[in-house]
Formats: sequence, C-alpha cells, structure tokens
Amino acid sequence: MTTIDDRPADGYTGAVARVYDLVHQGKGKDYAREAADLAELITGRVPGARSLLDVACGTGLHLAHLTRRFARVEGLELSPDMLAAARHRNPCTTVHHGDMRDFALGTVYSAVTCMFSSIGHMAGQSELDAALAAFAAHTEPGGVVVVEPWWFPDTFTPGYIGAAVVEAEGKTISRVSHSRLEEGATRIDVHYLVAEPGRDIEHLSESHRITLFPRTAYELAFERAGLDTEYLPGGPSGRGLFVGVRP
Repeated sequence: MTTIDDRPADGYTGAVARVYDLVHQGKGKDYAREAADLAELITGRVPGARSLLDVACGTGLHLAHLTRRFARVEGLELSPDMLAAARHRNPCTTVHHGDMRDFALGTVYSAVTCMFSSIGHMAGQSELDAALAAFAAHTEPGGVVVVEPWWFPDTFTPGYIGAAVVEAEGKTISRVSHSRLEEGATRIDVHYLVAEPGRDIEHLSESHRITLFPRTAYELAFERAGLDTEYLPGGPSGRGLFVGVRP
C-alpha cells in the first residue's frame, strides 16, 4: 500500500484534489441541480443578472453548470491543484488564483457566490469581515452575495463519523471522516483508500480546521460589508444560505 500525505494543513492539494469530485458526486452531490437552484435564487433577487464570480470554486464543477445560465462567469480559487483542475474542466472560463480575504480583480459582478461552506476556513471574525468586504467590493449596486456557511455552534455534532464507498472512473474509493470540537472550531480528519486494477492501493489524508461561527457573526460581517442580509434555512447541504444584497 502506498501512503500519500501531500497536503499542507487545511489544504486541498495533490491526489486529494484528484479524487475530491469523484467522492462527493458518488455520495450524491448534484452540482447541476445546485447550480440551477443557485441561478434561480440569484435571478429572483437580481432580474437580468448577467455575471457571476464563484469564490473558492474548487475544481470548477459549479462553474461548468453556471456558465450555461449567465453571460459571464468566473472563478476564484486558492489551492493550486484545485485551480488547475477548474481551469482544465472549464477551458473557456476565467479562473483567478486568489485568497478570498484580499482579492482585487478590478471588476464587479451581478452576483458573488461562495459555496460548500468554504467560508468556514476563515480563522475568526476579522477574516470573515475581510472576506465579506471583498465579496461586496466585487458586487455591482443592486447585486447579490450568496454564502453557504459551515455549521453553527448549536447545530454541529461533535464526534460525527462519515463513511462512503464509491466507484468511478475505474477506481474504488473509500472515504472515512471524523469531526471533533477544537476550541470553537471543527477539526475534521479525512482518510481515503483509492484502489484501481494494476496499481498499489493509495492512502490519502487531509485535515481541516473549520470555524464554528454563530449566525450572528455572519450577519455582522454582511452588515459591516454594507449588505442587506437574510438567512435561508436548508440550502444544498442543510446548513442554509446567507443572501446579501448590495443597496
């Protein structure tokens, strides 16, 4: 068995980036449906919305579907390996390399989105404020910011174990995760076994610290960014969505 642990702390890199989509799609994540629902939410608040920036776009699966719904769609991603995958998947789409806390693209969009709880990687209120300020700065007047949060402190389940086995692209992949409480945050450790004919089994691992911001922390960050905000329960992962409109 080959062991691979090629990621920095809190990073989606290397081999993990290559199996990321296979696992989540195999677990039932429907990127096409989520993109359609997101587009409907945006156009419901911004009729005629034509442009969108997806922050922390990962490997670009949402982008691939959103490009069919808006005239101009772009992405922003920090992880070099995720960025490379997003650009490969979306060769006609601009995907910027940047950090959600301090990016400056010199343009604005009808909508700025940040999905799959990527915002939880902000380390505290100051970083959360910085991210929302950057989102708002890239949103045109009357435009909308949509953020999918991580769990709130009162909805997080310490000790949660997740497990899945998926088969895709000739690979059999098992994923096991363990989430625990760590000083106001979730520490989630994830291990993968990847098997395919003619190759040694690979062991991949990743570890992430995701802040358990209360709902009020998100609302404060939206307010400080000058956005009129509402919280919608449910959302694609059951963690809800924050929707902010720039007056």
